[in-house]
Amino acid sequence: MPLIPEEPQIHESAQGPRATPASGRTAPTPRPVPGPRPAAPSRPGRPGPPRPAPPAQRTSREAALAATPGPSHPSAAADGPQIQLIPASVEGALDAAEEAVDLLLDSGRAPGDVLVITTGEQHPWATHELSFGEASYWAQHDAGDDVFYTDAQVADRARTRPVVVVAVNGGPESVTASALKSAHARAGALLIVCGDPQRINSVLGAGV
Repeated sequence: MPLIPEEPQIHESAQGPRATPASGRTAPTPRPVPGPRPAAPSRPGRPGPPRPAPPAQRTSREAALAATPGPSHPSAAADGPQIQLIPASVEGALDAAEEAVDLLLDSGRAPGDVLVITTGEQHPWATHELSFGEASYWAQHDAGDDVFYTDAQVADRARTRPVVVVAVNGGPESVTASALKSAHARAGALLIVCGDPQRINSVLGAGV
């Protein structure tokens, strides 16, 4: 069946109307509402421990993922991994994947549990590590100590990990289909797909 992204639910405040001040008293001056905090700068270099945002600043996609913290070891489900779709544009798919990885680490996943596959432009980490040579790049994958980022065209070389995140950030539909197939085969417990739902469902058809 096609994947259907979850709609965020907005809960209204349970507070009732404020009481009118008694006659003869001066109403208190309302306090200014503080504006949003500036976003933290992006982390340079290889992925490290994330800095969680305050609960009030969590997005709807983070709230959806928060319900699925998993163990820090592979656990294949009987009918395959659980699949989640995070709606995102082609330009925003990589950012959505980064947010998903941060939340997974916040929820207790070990960095070595997570594999990230991109269908378009490579993740900056992969580009940086490949500049030192493929042998060094794949040695870090084999060590399994950190989140590993790879391109869809070489994802078949990656080993199974408990969680696989796919960023549909470009590339032809044939590459997207190949990436989703590889990701599904390598996800032990959870597969997260970040991208345009219409495009993803058109590639998936009736399923992965």
